Amino acid sequence: MSAAEAAAMTAAARPPFGARLATAMDELGPLCVGIDPHPALLADWGLADDAAGVREFGLRVVEALGGRVAALKPQAAFFERHGSSGVAALEDVVAAARAAGTLTIVDAKRGDIGSTMAGYAEAFLADGSPLAGDAVTLSPYLGFGSLAPAAELAAATGRGIFVLCLTSNPEGQQVQHAVGPDGLTVAASVAAQAAALNAGAVSDGLPMGSVGLVVGATIGAAARETGTDLEAVAGPLLAPGVGAQGAGERELADVFGAVRRNVLASSSRGVLAAGPDAAELRGAAQRSTAQARAALRPPR
Repeated sequence: MSAAEAAAMTAAARPPFGARLATAMDELGPLCVGIDPHPALLADWGLADDAAGVREFGLRVVEALGGRVAALKPQAAFFERHGSSGVAALEDVVAAARAAGTLTIVDAKRGDIGSTMAGYAEAFLADGSPLAGDAVTLSPYLGFGSLAPAAELAAATGRGIFVLCLTSNPEGQQVQHAVGPDGLTVAASVAAQAAALNAGAVSDGLPMGSVGLVVGATIGAAARETGTDLEAVAGPLLAPGVGAQGAGERELADVFGAVRRNVLASSSRGVLAAGPDAAELRGAAQRSTAQARAALRPPR
């Protein structure tokens, strides 16, 4: 059997990302823990700010939380700033999470056109790539259609994508709240196109599609104000800003309303600040998971 045939069989045997994430959220709670080895945290953990330090940081997080949270989200930038050795460290962290049986979202926010986008897709979504987790974050601001190579490869390999839609940084409003020639805001258009890609999963009876959006947990009424139909997306909604950045139960309910069950709350500093002790990290993750359940999984 050729390597290509083996890869095709592996992909065929892998359930779609949206289904796998829905199961993990049901079983472990709707929490994603970021792996963000920025200099201050490295210092707090007694680690050097170099490739070896970020590798050790990431592996410790995986060892402490692998199999205990729905997903882990390494932030590629904190690894890439250390050059090729840092990228190799990211590869090791992704491999460790895979070995621990934990879904991994590589937070890379890539976005480009044509063959360049196809190259990014191969790096983060192709079977056999050491950088490929279970999903990757993408930027749609060269046009949502420019993400087609990534969307197509993700679908072919059973992986997922999370597309930036409504982010919490104030500068994002200049683009995301802008109104296009079709009368839709950019955010509403991004959400509608994600919904279109998820339509097949919905018709197949899957719990949610594999094309998700990144929607900040602290954006308040922005989804309503921009006409962004998050419920119609029928995919996962990755929500940074939970915990240290101030989003609690009330804020999450305000932002996501009836679609809260599709929200994967992302917490980085709120959990990582408890390290480096593994037991303390687990305790912080358990508390964050309990808070996310209360806010996002109210009784039916």
